[in-house]
Amino acid sequence: MHIGFLNPQGNFDSGNSHITKHPDFGGQLIYVKQVAIAIAQMGHKVDILTRQIIDPEWPEFAETFETYTGVDNLRIIRLPAGPKEFLPKEFLWSHLVGDWVPNILKFYQNEGGLPNAMTAHYGDGGLCGVLIEQQTGIPFTFTAHSLGAQKMDKLEVTLENLTAIDEQFNFRYRILAERLSMNRSAINITSTRQERFEQYSHRVYGSAVDVDNDKRFAVIPPGADFSIFGAKAPSQNEDDTYQLIQERLIRDIEESRRDLPVIIASSRLELKKNILGLVQAFAISPTLQERANLLILTGGLDDPLREITSDEMTEEVLAPIREVVKEDALWGKISAFGLSDQSQESLAAAYRFMVKRRSVFALTALYEPFGLAPLEAAVAGLPVVATKNGGPSESLQQGNKEYGVLVDPEDAVDIVRGLERLLCDADEWEYFAQAGQQRVLKMYTWESTAENYLTLLEQILSSPETRPQAELLPVHPYFCNPESQTDVFLEELSDLYFGTNQKVLSTASR
Repeated sequence: MHIGFLNPQGNFDSGNSHITKHPDFGGQLIYVKQVAIAIAQMGHKVDILTRQIIDPEWPEFAETFETYTGVDNLRIIRLPAGPKEFLPKEFLWSHLVGDWVPNILKFYQNEGGLPNAMTAHYGDGGLCGVLIEQQTGIPFTFTAHSLGAQKMDKLEVTLENLTAIDEQFNFRYRILAERLSMNRSAINITSTRQERFEQYSHRVYGSAVDVDNDKRFAVIPPGADFSIFGAKAPSQNEDDTYQLIQERLIRDIEESRRDLPVIIASSRLELKKNILGLVQAFAISPTLQERANLLILTGGLDDPLREITSDEMTEEVLAPIREVVKEDALWGKISAFGLSDQSQESLAAAYRFMVKRRSVFALTALYEPFGLAPLEAAVAGLPVVATKNGGPSESLQQGNKEYGVLVDPEDAVDIVRGLERLLCDADEWEYFAQAGQQRVLKMYTWESTAENYLTLLEQILSSPETRPQAELLPVHPYFCNPESQTDVFLEELSDLYFGTNQKVLSTASR
């Protein structure tokens, strides 16, 4: 089988450059890469299709072709879309329609053959899947990773602020693209049942897909890479990672506390990850402060608790954390820094180092669609405290059986309860370290993710299309010809999100 992965805004390269540094990359990039590699290693031909960037600040993404070392049958194919320089995903929409999709079709025409099927990722990849299927008949699956309606909810969008928020995030394109993607895909792939029933059931998507129709959804959880995060996985830079951690602990932690366990948090610096909530919980618990230090791994930032960064969104996260550290006298008990090469291998080495100190991994995100990071930490041997909102409620709990400790991320006292449960009871630490690790080894591998994708694609290709054409949403004119006269008006987004025909305040359109 020949399969194309459509992921225009998450760039891939053999060195995994910037893989967790930019909000357009992160977990989605890891997901696509790992599924694609696993499918290729099963003997199928795989293309990861992404956007070419010719920009001195992003030199890794300039060449048209690249491969992953030791992986046969897999190509990274970068094709132009709009200007040469890097663009955030929110501003790619017109370039995908006008350039990227035509360039994909031209590329395969010159090669003499198209893939058998596509799997599309995020709303922009989904839109491209819709347009390619329209022109070629190639079916596609849609994996959203996250949906725009939930982000609008979290931003507390109103008629009054819709214009300003849309100028930053271009939700009017994203929402329409997501509706088309889930409506016209051969099947929608979610990581959990909760994602299907809670996210796709949002009123914005009501007329696009029937969330109760089992034929329209498949749950395929992601996996953890045991070759990297396994408790006994080899690491070439393990000694360097250990040395860096020791140096930063000497820099930040009081001498008498440097051998304590740590509460380790590792995620992008975004408000939704709620690192502030974790710091506040640590601040209110004398017990936690007596038994552990708090360690925040922060991408490429070396000393973010003392040094002001130039990025406004990063500062929005860090500034209130600094205030808590100052007001609650946490200096000497907390450290924040980035691993030198920001690689998964270094992160895995850090986890293994902290296992030796009987440390705990914490993810207190307000909502986590799946939550791969806690599974990676668990397979390395760290017991996990994680948000109850989202994927961890399925991956770390089954019935009454616990594989991690779930907490309410908006309740500092509950976060304290979860952390103290592991740090104050040796038996509890041992149980959750073993139970979490075994759960991931048994249920969450990239090989099983790939096998489930292949099973779905084989069923799609062997079965004729049965959905009535009358149920298909029309493609908005902008997605056929992105011109000012075909643009998506804010009233269209307003009607979908608010369910009214009220006029958007301050503007009618852009």
